[in-house]
Amino acid sequence: MRNIRNFCIIAHIDHGKSTLADRLLELTHTVEKRKMKAQLLDQMELERERGITIKLQPVRMLYQYKNSQEYILNLIDTPGHVDFTYEVSRSLAAVEGALLVVDATQGIQAQTLANLYLAIDQGLEIIPVLNKIDLPASDVPKVSQAVMDLIGCKQEDILLVSAKTGEGVEKVLEAIVEKIPEPVSKKSEIGRALIFDSRFDDYKGVMAYVRVMNGSLAADDKVYFIGAKAKSEIVEVGYFTPVIKKADKLNENEIGYVVTGVKHIEDCRVGDTIAKIQGAINKEQDYKKLALAGYKEVRPMVFAGIFCKEGSDYQHLRESLEKLKLTDASLVYEPEASAALGFGFRCGFLGLLHLEIIQERLHREYDLDLIVTVPSVAYRIKSQKSKITSQKLEAESNTGGYRVIHSPQELPNAGEIEEVLEPWVKADVVTPKEYLGVIMELVQDKRGLYKNTEFLSQDSVILHYELPLSSILVDFYDKLKSASKGYATLNYEIADYRPAEVERLDLLVAEEPVEALATIVYKDQAYKAGKKIVESLKKILPRQMFEVKIQACTNYQNSGKNKGGKIIASAKIPAMRKDVTAKLYGGDVTRKRKLLEKQKKGKKKMKSLGRVDIPAEAYMAVLKK
Repeated sequence: MRNIRNFCIIAHIDHGKSTLADRLLELTHTVEKRKMKAQLLDQMELERERGITIKLQPVRMLYQYKNSQEYILNLIDTPGHVDFTYEVSRSLAAVEGALLVVDATQGIQAQTLANLYLAIDQGLEIIPVLNKIDLPASDVPKVSQAVMDLIGCKQEDILLVSAKTGEGVEKVLEAIVEKIPEPVSKKSEIGRALIFDSRFDDYKGVMAYVRVMNGSLAADDKVYFIGAKAKSEIVEVGYFTPVIKKADKLNENEIGYVVTGVKHIEDCRVGDTIAKIQGAINKEQDYKKLALAGYKEVRPMVFAGIFCKEGSDYQHLRESLEKLKLTDASLVYEPEASAALGFGFRCGFLGLLHLEIIQERLHREYDLDLIVTVPSVAYRIKSQKSKITSQKLEAESNTGGYRVIHSPQELPNAGEIEEVLEPWVKADVVTPKEYLGVIMELVQDKRGLYKNTEFLSQDSVILHYELPLSSILVDFYDKLKSASKGYATLNYEIADYRPAEVERLDLLVAEEPVEALATIVYKDQAYKAGKKIVESLKKILPRQMFEVKIQACTNYQNSGKNKGGKIIASAKIPAMRKDVTAKLYGGDVTRKRKLLEKQKKGKKKMKSLGRVDIPAEAYMAVLKK
């Protein structure tokens, strides 16, 4: 037990986390030099290309401390992006210490702070590491001072390294052994383990990445998944080097994998507890007492429609999503049909990066050309039919009598709605102080509520805001980067659900509603949004042989006596017109008038009978900003 050290690396995106892990693997001779490659723990091609960690990866290293005693170092390389905060929090619960990696050229950024606060909440030992000190742009004194102000450490506690060249990495290994506390033995007979990740292996089935908290786990042990309420029998156990290596058993405080024997990856949830089934415990209530703290079901917060450009690829898309679901349990999808785009799926994601990753993987791994609709959030509505009162709703609580809707088509008419709640986030923006004014203006335009400002250093500040999740979905991040010339960084977490004054904005083309173009907008912004979409459609839609009316409408009803709604913006596309008088060479004016009247009657008939097919390009041009 004394010779085990469990730790993880936390950092903002692109601060050199995976490169530092490579050097640690090299120095401990875990991987042979001939098999070494950059970002070894990043298994996906997409991760290496973008330089980000998407799927966390554990590895066991053996280290000879000052050429004497041998230590087992269990490292978990965690994702750095805000979308995967829950996975990071469960990884932190599986370790006793963390390396806080800060880029010496960029300093402390938003996700650095978020992950640091998670680590402090878990009571972890923090070892600050300044990376990229070999670069000409690095400012070691300034960034060191910011780190000291942030965590209250001394100058000599900060390790200066260059993960690229290997400078100072040996000192990091020594600090891990010296500073990170050894795991505490709990001396419990009941085997328990925390699941911090899972994946589906083509040959072994569902594999859980675990930290054994009490007792031990071995093949043929009967186990119970407390959160999922599922029983199973362990097929195999082992650890990562970083390839999987089979072992006889996983002992207390060791990190490794368990081939669970469960059929569905949904039963192997991140944060759940595996408990060994024993004769004395046979009731569900008894197992609940053994559950480790911190487990919650991850709910998708961002929704978007995914459709094929070619309608014949629908079945291929279905099969591809089923295969992706095996490696990513947080992906949620259900079939959806659109008049404009055909058959597809309504998918739920953890955030925008998660959406982007799934889209890219579908394109690369399954060769699918896709159309992705503009993302939306999950609203909660209470109609007049349900008179259930509810206190303040936290994001992770149940819906308390509210119905959850994921698309504008599900939003009832204004007369039927009693209350609508939308998700709000706590957002932290880290920026150089010279861009403070323009960023505050941007956030307030997005309906942000200012909380407070903290100075991280003389030149860097952190702004705390609360704002609706829908405000930051589409183009907020791009505008933030433009306003700060690329220096500002954003981190956010779901806060709660709050009342929202929203309504559905329908688009009518040739007096027929186009469901796929409907959006949910704030009531005070409905006119502005409607006018913008109408003008965009006027430029994009092809001209017809009859005049086409484009209208933006609120409170639209498609049936009954009150069919129609309040038109708030309108435009007309003039008809294509043939010159029917070209063949005339003179004569009486009544001949000319007779032909024009005949054409006018024909146009009127076409207008009443004609339908306008809206191309997918027009749909995307309007909605995809």
